[in-house]
Amino acid sequence: MDLSSTQLSLEDFEYYLPEELIAQEPPSVRHGSRLLGVNRASGAIEDRLFTDLPDLLSPGDLIVINDTRVIPARLLAHRQTGAQVEILLLRPEAAQPGVWLAMATPLRKLKQGEQLSLSSGLTAAGADAQSTESTVTVRGFVNAEDGQRRVLLDFGAQENVYKTLSGSGLAPLPPYIKRSQPVQLRAADLERYQTIFAEAPGAVAAPTAGLHFSETIFERLANRGIEVQKITLHVGPGTFKPITTTVAQHSIEPERYSITEETAQSINAALSAGRRVLAVGTTSCRALETAGRSGRIEPQIDAQTRLYIKPGFEFKIVGGLITNFHLSRSSLLVLVSAFGGYELIMRAYKHAVAERYRFFSYGDAMLIT
Repeated sequence: MDLSSTQLSLEDFEYYLPEELIAQEPPSVRHGSRLLGVNRASGAIEDRLFTDLPDLLSPGDLIVINDTRVIPARLLAHRQTGAQVEILLLRPEAAQPGVWLAMATPLRKLKQGEQLSLSSGLTAAGADAQSTESTVTVRGFVNAEDGQRRVLLDFGAQENVYKTLSGSGLAPLPPYIKRSQPVQLRAADLERYQTIFAEAPGAVAAPTAGLHFSETIFERLANRGIEVQKITLHVGPGTFKPITTTVAQHSIEPERYSITEETAQSINAALSAGRRVLAVGTTSCRALETAGRSGRIEPQIDAQTRLYIKPGFEFKIVGGLITNFHLSRSSLLVLVSAFGGYELIMRAYKHAVAERYRFFSYGDAMLIT
């Protein structure tokens, strides 16, 4: 019997993880990861490879990928005093597209109107790397929905934003991925912390379950008669915000998503025919379940979701989930437990640790069917 979110404490979503199992680099080829198969009906847990994925699915299945493109949203800036400021861009202001909401560390010493210099735009590590320099202005400060203070940064004209990011931006790697220097492997991370099907720029974190997919995998899926459709959900930092209240009371900051008429029709046709819909990643899952509360997908363009999926949630669309391994006490682990069943998922995580799977963004994957 599945437990509800009111029966589970935050401590129930903790598990032991040796630090050496946190993947610091992606595999040499995208589909080179391991895949842990988890069967909800039988409770079986099976060690496989990601290249086995097409054979583990059935002809007629439909998988949904998230085509958001990660922007190089991490910036290293310097004040006129020489002090360094780390910046993570979050989203543009709707009425002022050249002004972006951002997180900054340290924030408290920044002053409205001051200019920050951006000078870390190295295209690659090494002696031949070239540096560019640009500036951004502190426009003001706001309090976010989670109570955290954020800064508004003015890049000037809208076209300056992506020009600046192209020259100075770093891949917004999560803090558990360590780099000895801020620019180390900049070009490699900008390419690998991105799916091969990324199209719509706007994410500040990667939909990491999609990182395993290569052209080889897509060809094999097509040959097996498995349909692929895409949605867009621009992943924001709120998705990864640690739970600080209780499992039941936690909330998620809104994220923008779009589902086209074509994709909605394909998914609804699959559901009507009794074919299985599998979400690639928790991001695809949240978008589908937001747009499908009626049991059918409604097309959505630039809509918002703050759907928090926890044990007790009724899934209307998603019948299978491909996902990475997630941090303790995170809403993503709670979502996966809601889908797979709390006891089974925690047993699967314990198995993955014992078998030394690689964890988190650059790590291995799990297929829950």
